[in-house]
Amino acid sequence: MADMRQRLDVRQAQSLVMTPQLQQAIKLLQLNNQELAEFVEQEIERNPLLERDNSSPDGDRGEASQETDGKALDAFSAEATDHLDAPTSDVYEQGGAADGDSTAAPSGPSAALDWSNTGAGGSAPEEGYDFEANHTTDKSLHEHLHEQLRLAHLTAADQLIASRLIEETDDAGYCRIDAGEIAESLGTEPEDVLAVLEVCQGFEPTGIMARDLNECLSLQLKERDRFDPAMQRLLENLELAARHDLARLSDICGVETDDVADMLMELRDLNPRPGSAFSAGTAVAVAPDVIVRELPNGTYAVELNADTLPRVIMNRAYYAEVSKVATGGEEKDFIEECAADANWLIKSLDQRARTVLKVAREIVRQQDAFLAHGIAHLRPLNLKAVADVIQMHESTVSRVTSNKYAATPRGTFELKYFFSTAIASTGTGEAHSAEAVRHRIKQLIGAETPDNVLSDDQIVDMLKGFGVDVARRTVAKYRESLGIASSVQRRRRLRQSA
Repeated sequence: MADMRQRLDVRQAQSLVMTPQLQQAIKLLQLNNQELAEFVEQEIERNPLLERDNSSPDGDRGEASQETDGKALDAFSAEATDHLDAPTSDVYEQGGAADGDSTAAPSGPSAALDWSNTGAGGSAPEEGYDFEANHTTDKSLHEHLHEQLRLAHLTAADQLIASRLIEETDDAGYCRIDAGEIAESLGTEPEDVLAVLEVCQGFEPTGIMARDLNECLSLQLKERDRFDPAMQRLLENLELAARHDLARLSDICGVETDDVADMLMELRDLNPRPGSAFSAGTAVAVAPDVIVRELPNGTYAVELNADTLPRVIMNRAYYAEVSKVATGGEEKDFIEECAADANWLIKSLDQRARTVLKVAREIVRQQDAFLAHGIAHLRPLNLKAVADVIQMHESTVSRVTSNKYAATPRGTFELKYFFSTAIASTGTGEAHSAEAVRHRIKQLIGAETPDNVLSDDQIVDMLKGFGVDVARRTVAKYRESLGIASSVQRRRRLRQSA
């Protein structure tokens, strides 16, 4: 029979316990500079010993801050206690890797359509106005678009383009860009920029990221299945609507005058400012956490954005004063707890800054070819590759690259956009980024003619000529992920359009 008697056993075991301080350090690492500033403000309000350090980043940062410079945060992470002598900036040479008024309403002909009394588009308030759909929200327009971008399943290269386009979108919701200039800055083709823009124009609200009023209204009419040839001609002649020249519009559109009047009523029901549901006050451009500058000698300087990075110090004079007058045990305990929390926060902020900089400069070192030559030169990169070089854990790198942005000579991008899988080379050269291979496939297919349409096998052979060793099924998978039809379908379409 089983022994049912009660007894006491002593056992010794080891377990990893996350202290509140360690949890706070990890939390700080996940925050971007803007979120970190809000957290620090809350700590300053809670802790009477903490003060903002208003001195210049390069000047006297205060006694408490100086004492923590160059010291490791022992309890932060076992893998993060080495190599913590990182400066606030660094410089890397290329090839160093081991491997109009945006808020103004549309003017001109659109004024004659009298959108001014219809809220943000749609019916007037007294006629079923949809308040929930049109009221101002606390979320910025850029945040709203970036959330949808993360769900769009675009390639890393296309996400870089889309991210740049979102940053070019004004408060009214218009993306008034020159595709050629954007393509040149990113090292890609205008056709690629326009293709990504078309995807972004499918985001909500309808009409967003249009390049002009005509395109904005067209997108909304297409969603309602009302974009017929007559309506298209009307949009191309809005200046006649401004003059209320219904007779001439009737001739141009090929419909009766009464029909023209009905079409104008439809236009008044549209939203000429699709970004108006988002407050202009909250539509703030992304503040980069890291700034990458190209120097005259062709190297890159990597530094933290001191303008948005909060700095705090501990007021030791006040601490000494209140420690003397504290009489009760609770008062002394409170003061000591505030002092410990202040010191820990200062150390945590210092450690966070060093960790972010280490990760960012390694990404720049690995992806300097992209900075120098464009999207087609994205190198394959994963979290482990960065973590191994800087001797940190992959989870630490993941926290650093999430929701943090780098301002580069090619635009401002989230750090995680620089990671991509690898494709082997045909010889002994470097591996190729999967995004660079997709970009190359898109270029090859974009240069096709009706008499020269490439099969997947032919694309494989051509990629081998560029030193890319890839299987036919991989080419087919990448082609499908880009939304490109088969060679038979492409040949048919090219011949029909010829």
